[in-house]
Amino acid sequence: MTAEPTTAHSSRWPVPPQDGYTVDDLFTLPDLPPHTELIDGSLVFASPQRDFHSTMIDLLMTGLRSTAPPEVRVRREMTVVLDRRNAPEPDVSVVRTEAITGLDVTRYQAADVLLAVEVVSPDSEARDREAKPHKYATAGIPHFWLVEMTGTDQHPVVRVYELDPVTKAYALTGIHHDRLKTGVPFPVDVDISAEALAAL
Repeated sequence: MTAEPTTAHSSRWPVPPQDGYTVDDLFTLPDLPPHTELIDGSLVFASPQRDFHSTMIDLLMTGLRSTAPPEVRVRREMTVVLDRRNAPEPDVSVVRTEAITGLDVTRYQAADVLLAVEVVSPDSEARDREAKPHKYATAGIPHFWLVEMTGTDQHPVVRVYELDPVTKAYALTGIHHDRLKTGVPFPVDVDISAEALAAL
C-alpha cells in the first residue's frame, strides 16, 4: 500500500519589498483579501469578524447618518491614505462630501476625514488602541472614537477623542456607556446600550 502523493499549496504569498509596501502596492497587488490594510509598509489581513464588531458598526452607521449634515458622508470600512506607507481602514469614517467623486472611489485622503472610528477586535487590539490613533492624530484627523465591549454583559463603551492642535495628539473628551451624545464633529445622539445592540 502506498501513500497518496501530497501536493504543494498552490497559492503564493507576495514577497515584500526591502523597504516595505506603499499605498500604490496596496491598490495594485493582485488577489489581496478584502479589507487588507497597510500599516508601516506591512500588509495586515483582517480576521473573520465577530458579531459584536459587525453589529456595533451598523449601530453607529445608522446613528451617525441620522444626524449627519449635508457637507459630510458616513462610510463603512473604506481605506484612508495617511501617507505613502500607511493606509488603514477605519471601521467607520465621516468624510467631506466633496471627497466622494463617484461610486468607484476606493480610498479617501486623511485631509478629507473628520472622524475615524475603530471597533476593537481581539486580533487588532494593539493596532486599534495604540498604532492607529497615533497615526490618525499625526495625519491631522480631528476626531477619533474607540469602541470596545466591556465586562461579561458584553456592553459597548465608546471613548471619544479630539485632536489637540498643539500636541498633535488625541485628548479624551468623554466615555459613553448607554448613550453616545456629543456635539462634534456634528451633533450626535445614539443609543449604544446593550439592548440597542441586541435589537439589531
